[in-house]
Amino acid sequence: MNDPKNERDNARAAFCATCTASLALAFADDSALPRSYLIYTRLSLVNSVALFSTIIVACSSPALTADRSPDPVSSAGMPSMIAMGGGAGTAGSASYAGAGSSGSPAIAAGGAGAGAGGSGSGVLAGGAPGAAGSNMLGTGGADTNTPVTTMPVTPGPTLPGWKLVWSDDFDAADGSAVDNNRWRHETGGNGYGNQELEFYTDNVENSAQRGGNLVISAMREGAGSQSCWYGACQFTSARLVTAGKFSASYGRIEARIKIPVGKGIWPAFWMLGDDIASANWPNCGEIDIMEAIGSDPTTLHGSLHGPGYSGGSPLTATTRLPNQAKLSDDFHTYAVEWAPNSVKFFLDSSLYQTRTPADLPAGSKWVYNHGFFMILNVAVGGQWPGSPDASTAFPARMLVDYVRVYQSN
Repeated sequence: MNDPKNERDNARAAFCATCTASLALAFADDSALPRSYLIYTRLSLVNSVALFSTIIVACSSPALTADRSPDPVSSAGMPSMIAMGGGAGTAGSASYAGAGSSGSPAIAAGGAGAGAGGSGSGVLAGGAPGAAGSNMLGTGGADTNTPVTTMPVTPGPTLPGWKLVWSDDFDAADGSAVDNNRWRHETGGNGYGNQELEFYTDNVENSAQRGGNLVISAMREGAGSQSCWYGACQFTSARLVTAGKFSASYGRIEARIKIPVGKGIWPAFWMLGDDIASANWPNCGEIDIMEAIGSDPTTLHGSLHGPGYSGGSPLTATTRLPNQAKLSDDFHTYAVEWAPNSVKFFLDSSLYQTRTPADLPAGSKWVYNHGFFMILNVAVGGQWPGSPDASTAFPARMLVDYVRVYQSN
């Protein structure tokens, strides 16, 4: 059996020889080298000297010559090109920081170790990726000068200038109920102040995850067994809220939704002030990010309700897609960007309304300076959309791809 120590020593010697040869090639005549090799090895003079110094330290270090047991390497595999093993390094350590779960750039060992600081200093530093840095090939920051090859990773959803703080992508198994750590059902058939006709249930028939979406279904089936404000119910649906689970104070709140169509159908993505129990509506405030009525699926309504500007006279605006396209034909992103003294409304990437305290009726109060919780629902009937008729198809389904909340960087 071969001596493992000798095998490691031979491998380390080969590594040092390879690095030295690579540096020599980096200064070779361009015509003698393939372009693909030059992309990864042709460094500036300053960076080459820094790398050469690190290799000298690495190849003479006792850590590379002492007999030691193998250190853990993550299941994501070794970094591409030159991979280093080893446990998590101390802050700013060069040359021997541990490989982690996220994969790494070409010459950098990276991932979950503590090796590199947040700024990503060091030439061969390991550690968790941090803010963009100026290092040559460290995982702590983006290299803006030299292209590198990285292991495949799955990035989270990002928007320039925003940090994701809460999300639900509704990617559980088909037929699963919503995540009760994020949402709770409001149930009942009291009309909700609008003479709505549905009874909201917590049944998976009315709200479930399917195909990577939340599906809220307004239905006729099973409604008669429930009691509504007007007698035996005619429809069931679902109303999901984050109250008691999560509330946002400012930020970008968005959802990607495909709305249902049909007379008397009223889909909505909106927010209420989390002090509603004490302040009551409309003093708590209401932000309607997306409202539409099924008899006019070309028009999006975005509104603010508060004391002195609520009910039939909110601060509101509408917008439409080009060429009178129907919102119900595809998914669209509905969002607000909410700051202490402004609320901006978006359809996809288009800003269509900005509201500030200057828009309030005289003597009215701006009530958007505290936490709000989110609501997703499909109402049936009510004072605004009217009642369904023979043309309304059931089930009427709203599909929600995701809901996300960002805070400004």
